[in-house]
Amino acid sequence: MAAYFAVLKPGDTIMGMNLAHGGHLSHGSPINFSGKMYKIVPYSVRKDTETLDYSEMADLARKSSPKLIVVGASAYPRIIDFKAVREIADEVGALVMADVAHIAGLIAAGAHPTPVPYSDIVTTTTHKTLRGPRGAIIMCKEELGPAIDKSVFPGTQGGPFMQAIAAKAVAFKEASTQEFRDYQFQVVRNAQALAQRLLKNDFQLVSGGTDNHLMLVKLLKEGITGKEADETLERAGITLNKNMIPFDPATPFVTSGIRIGTPAVTTRGMKEKEMVTIADLISEVLRNIKSEETVSSVRSRVTELCSRFPLYSDLPC
Repeated sequence: MAAYFAVLKPGDTIMGMNLAHGGHLSHGSPINFSGKMYKIVPYSVRKDTETLDYSEMADLARKSSPKLIVVGASAYPRIIDFKAVREIADEVGALVMADVAHIAGLIAAGAHPTPVPYSDIVTTTTHKTLRGPRGAIIMCKEELGPAIDKSVFPGTQGGPFMQAIAAKAVAFKEASTQEFRDYQFQVVRNAQALAQRLLKNDFQLVSGGTDNHLMLVKLLKEGITGKEADETLERAGITLNKNMIPFDPATPFVTSGIRIGTPAVTTRGMKEKEMVTIADLISEVLRNIKSEETVSSVRSRVTELCSRFPLYSDLPC
């Protein structure tokens, strides 16, 4: 919001990723402030590859002349080509804002290309893959700094939470270490191992796999809704969330998919071997979605797995 307010006026045109194709509410959803205040032109993924269609994005930009192109996602499992977006923006005279809330930790570690050289503004939360406190940061080109500072205060916020600022500093310090870099690359390896096992277990994944920390499982051929899968897996001790898939026939409150990520299990010390186990546990529940006996059995095995990788240890942090 602060970034938008700094460079846009109400009614200006923004291009953002379609929520149903992996974007975020704040990228122009009609029920979000962004969709209410600005004219939104959504861009999408291709139906055949389920990956971003940069040609379509360029065509839409030429037709709509946006003032800002927002690039980034909440549920997109592939590498984002920030350079391609910059070239599109330059052609039509638009600013580029990269929202890297989900992949900031991967970017900091070099496990995903950085948007910084290609963006006018970069925003991110600090509590996802960056693994810090709940909060956010805005980075921008120097000439936009005063406008964004003013937009933050007094434009959208009041007094600062100094304890949160201190916690962010600790997170940034950690993100500069080799241990953090090793962790982020393991997050990606774990996601790919989990995805490969789900594919081997005959589940369909959006775009056929993942390049980052998450994947989307399509449940259309299983005849299961994302809502049912989410709730049943939760009872089995496996936390994930229902999620829309591209061209989803179901509503956002029901969905035809689930979103799975590996940062939390990687933080516990799990590696590729455990991802195979987790994929098999998920598969077992989804293949026996009505069986409370299966749910109970899987929950016991989840508890045993977690006991081998405790959240806390006696080692100094």
